[in-house]
Amino acid sequence: MPEPSPDLVLALLADARLPVGGHTQSAGLEPALTHGGLTAADVPAFLRGRVATVVAVEAGTAVVARYRALAVGALDTAPGDVAFGDVEQAWAARTASGPLREASRTLGRGYLRLAQRLWPGSTVLDALGRRPPRPLVLGAVAALAGLDAARLVRLCGHEDAATLGAAALKLDPLDPAETVAWTLAAHPLVEELVPRLAVLTEPGDIPAGSAPLVEEHSLRHARTTHRLFQA
Repeated sequence: MPEPSPDLVLALLADARLPVGGHTQSAGLEPALTHGGLTAADVPAFLRGRVATVVAVEAGTAVVARYRALAVGALDTAPGDVAFGDVEQAWAARTASGPLREASRTLGRGYLRLAQRLWPGSTVLDALGRRPPRPLVLGAVAALAGLDAARLVRLCGHEDAATLGAAALKLDPLDPAETVAWTLAAHPLVEELVPRLAVLTEPGDIPAGSAPLVEEHSLRHARTTHRLFQA
């Protein structure tokens, strides 16, 4: 298989049709609607809150994972989980909800499976372990594909907004143009993250902004038997 260009990989990762299990996620929207009393009018504010907290953690983790992946690739060794272990621990410490961690690992497996088709035998991918969370795999893919850290931050922000918008159309009768407007409105907030997060290199520098209601709703959502999305 020919080596894909960075721009092509970016377009693929931003495509909701990518077969990694993204259709099983609502970016916390279904739990917020079901358990938190959120309405469609509240979604833009909900998205802004996610960008400042959840997205910042995910994007910061992905950027540090990218930095670590570049080092692993340069070493050309197979260090196992040690290469990303402290990055994963930092992410887990900032993702307090067990169901949200599990959802991220579900997506991570999907991204890893796809990445292994594109880069078979990659030392970097082998170093991720068997059940890496999504931001670690995104960071590794960014390193392998030549995506810079700024694009990686933007990808994390756009993907979260797009996931939320796609879920909203299944959960509430909305004009699809409205969900696109949400994504466009969130863009300046994502851009504010870029200079702060794109320079990160150490796990301890990953933002630790918490989203207690998102975590609480996810715990209740995991126990319900009537749901469309995993989280």
